[in-house]
Amino acid sequence: MNESKKKLFISADIEGTAGIDTWDETQLGQGTYAYFSGQMTREVSSAVNGAEAAGYVSAVKDAHDSARNLRLEDLPESAVVIRGWTRDLWCMMGGLNLEHYDAVAFTGYHSDALSDGNPLSHTMTTSVQAVYLNGKRASEFTLNAYMAAMLQIPIVFLSGDAALCEAAKELVPGITTVASKTGLGSAVSARHPAVVCREIREAMEAALQKLEDPAERERCMLKMPDSFTLTVVYKDWNSAHRYSFYPGAVSVDAKTVSYTSENYEDVMRFMHFCL
Repeated sequence: MNESKKKLFISADIEGTAGIDTWDETQLGQGTYAYFSGQMTREVSSAVNGAEAAGYVSAVKDAHDSARNLRLEDLPESAVVIRGWTRDLWCMMGGLNLEHYDAVAFTGYHSDALSDGNPLSHTMTTSVQAVYLNGKRASEFTLNAYMAAMLQIPIVFLSGDAALCEAAKELVPGITTVASKTGLGSAVSARHPAVVCREIREAMEAALQKLEDPAERERCMLKMPDSFTLTVVYKDWNSAHRYSFYPGAVSVDAKTVSYTSENYEDVMRFMHFCL
């Protein structure tokens, strides 16, 4: 990466891209996947271009399913792409710990497992009914944002469904968001994808420019609590029974397992093996 520019890390998912509505649209080889992987790529490209206009060079983690969804030839030439899974604790944020980054952003993200904000709402896997962090519902954005916070990196931008955008602002008051769509039961209300892409580019540039203000930067810093309790409610009691044997885990009830630590990396390890 260009050492003379500031560095942005982008984690890119697909279920929060503009217009996407059903699971087959997220799956490699399905009829409509080609279009939506293309839209995922266009939204990421918009984010990279906005960052470049603000003086940042971007590393993009392809963070959906196979982690091989982005169309490399359609991305800006300045982007560095992390494809495939690093098979370490960083998962959707794989590579964040390997270089110094000045800011973190998220594109194509979606609401948590208990939310009706997206027909594709889930948290890490569709096999869990709900995930809570310190008693509050946790999305993939929540879990990954704390990885950035652990490294003291400001969280500047998120694009995804409208419900997640609102939840993200509650967690990180200074974050800039672009809503790609609104969930309506098993349907979505979606704006034109070109409009979403244009807003992503403009919002990303503005979000990174704001970091020059120390007060705005502080509003983008997620504070780390003294300890973390991650609670997972599985759909199947067999899974809960199995994962209750993870060292330090506690079986709360037939379908619920909880894990507590003062070290978020320990929580990441629990997630890696039990989510």
